[in-house]
Amino acid sequence: MNSIGSIALSGMNAAQWRLNSAAHNIANLQTTGFRRQTTVQEARPEGGVAVGIAQADVAGDALVEDIVGQKVAGYSFQANLLTLKTWDRMLGSLLDTQA
Repeated sequence: MNSIGSIALSGMNAAQWRLNSAAHNIANLQTTGFRRQTTVQEARPEGGVAVGIAQADVAGDALVEDIVGQKVAGYSFQANLLTLKTWDRMLGSLLDTQA
């Protein structure tokens, strides 16, 4: 099992990929024949998440989905950051009590 810190970092990484993908889709909204990017996330058995990029089968946009995806990515990043900060405080407290 990975540490809480590495699991939170993998979640932050996945959120960054999702944000980048949504921004890429919005930037190319007017490009003729553009096929959207989507992020594919998969939970790892040892903890954390693996992430990759896939392309839509057909051309077209989904502006609302991309805007919502950006918001979700932001909230996910913040949640994982708070997890990382809490883990850091807990680790610091543990080390303080053993000194």
